[in-house]
Amino acid sequence: MNVNDIGLKVLSWVKKIKGDKVDLSSLINEDRPLISHDAFTTLLNDNVTPEGNVNYKGFSENPSKFQEYLDDLSAHPPGKNWSEEEEMAYWINTYNAFTVKLIIDNYPLRSIKDIGKGLPMISSPWDLKFFKIGELDFDLNTIEHEILRKKFNEPRIHFAINCASFSCPKLRNEAFVPERLEAQLEDQTMSFIHNPAKNIINANETMLSKIFDWFASDFNKNESVLDFIKKYKPILNKTNKVDYIDYGWELNE
Repeated sequence: MNVNDIGLKVLSWVKKIKGDKVDLSSLINEDRPLISHDAFTTLLNDNVTPEGNVNYKGFSENPSKFQEYLDDLSAHPPGKNWSEEEEMAYWINTYNAFTVKLIIDNYPLRSIKDIGKGLPMISSPWDLKFFKIGELDFDLNTIEHEILRKKFNEPRIHFAINCASFSCPKLRNEAFVPERLEAQLEDQTMSFIHNPAKNIINANETMLSKIFDWFASDFNKNESVLDFIKKYKPILNKTNKVDYIDYGWELNE
């Protein structure tokens, strides 16, 4: 466990003591119908460039269509009958959609970190319980750390979820769907690692996104972090000193 993992574990325990931790035990307890993510794909295609620049005003201009999709996510959490791909696509889309909702509800702003300023895992923007899944009050950190990271042995989710910031992996301009999830995750990973604004990797220099530092334990479960990256960027020289690029939290407009 690195410092980030220890911090998350301690702060999760604090939330449990305070009664702020989401009880997930009753969430997936019955079969449920699948939902369509087509509406989200349409909204993303209309308001997000291929490079991941987001037109938040555009989402605000069609609030009813966006709200219908959010309501569908809230009312139809995954069921016992869902496949792993169906469940993972649901949670990635839910994270991304409600992140957009959080931004447009507080727009205009310079950074997502200007919302709900406070302690990480306690009163940060990712800990605000501003939406429901089923009957449960939910926050974004629960989706990322308690569901996606814990339930799925899939480090590529870090390139699929988007925190509305410049240094984040791009918001994909289509929804994630179970039948193409593998290809979408691969494309997101390749795009992020090869983006020189996020990572600088050549034979003589290795400067990585802080994502590879914060979540190193997710990438080195079966191999080292550098081994993971080298699969997508063969030019990486594993003998180079590794530095990390300062994270830019300005809005990804």
